[in-house]
Amino acid sequence: MAKQERFKILGQSSPNAVTNATLYTVPSSTQSVVSTINICNTTASATTCRIAAVPSGQSLSIQHYIVYDATVSARDSVSLTIGLTLDTGDTIQVYSSTASVSFGVFGSEVY
Repeated sequence: MAKQERFKILGQSSPNAVTNATLYTVPSSTQSVVSTINICNTTASATTCRIAAVPSGQSLSIQHYIVYDATVSARDSVSLTIGLTLDTGDTIQVYSSTASVSFGVFGSEVY
């Protein structure tokens, strides 16, 4: 059977402040290509954020970070256009210094 590809919103989250949260986990028997990660700061002050790609079976560690304590200005958005490839069980983890930040990940799943 031929592989199928679906373009979609892979995940959206507004995690608690100073807490690592899973934004997206690649489903079983699936691979993913992340095209864009968006960060939206809805507060009146700047915030810092982190984004990590964590391989299946591993715990979050320093080598997994794509972004680490990057500043997002007050009421601003940042979009990262990347070609991040992920395998079954891999996760994207996010973190923000304030609670009013939303993260979105967009791309495709191949199954």
